[in-house]
Amino acid sequence: MSESNSYRMKIAGLERDLPLCEVAEHLDIAAFVMFGDVEITKAAAEKLLEKCPEHDIVVTAEAKGIPLCYEMARMGCGDYEIARKSIKTYDDDPMSCEVKSITTNAVQTLYLAKSRAKRLAGKRVLIVDDVISTGASLYVLEELVRKAGGVIVGKAAVLAEGEAADRVDIIFLEKLPLFPK
Repeated sequence: MSESNSYRMKIAGLERDLPLCEVAEHLDIAAFVMFGDVEITKAAAEKLLEKCPEHDIVVTAEAKGIPLCYEMARMGCGDYEIARKSIKTYDDDPMSCEVKSITTNAVQTLYLAKSRAKRLAGKRVLIVDDVISTGASLYVLEELVRKAGGVIVGKAAVLAEGEAADRVDIIFLEKLPLFPK
């Protein structure tokens, strides 16, 4: 940790300073946000694709995983889908699942419109996210994919935070520590 209240780490061969953010009275996390960082998005997507199984479509939750999901689809299978955090007027008969993640203060619901969900049926699905920590968001994505009839072939993230780094069912590039205080 540096004196500037950040954590320096190497991700996909690139060094970044991640700001430390309080998520509980006795716990900080290092915030990894890909938005606006094209260099790390491209590098992480490339490195993750080297480790991931064959797939037909990439799926993520709105919003922080979208750049990674898009770039992995662009470099690889050519198709992706986003589970939304709210229902849009054009979403027909959406299915939903609830999630409470470490970086969100309230329970959130993820939605997948029926017409979008049909695209997953029978497809080999790779679920991706920027960071896997508690696994709550990942679990909800898995539920939505299964409801849609997709076959999950892999679950991947740029970083595995805390105990998630000990999981054998996920693919990730780097371990991200938690910062108890």
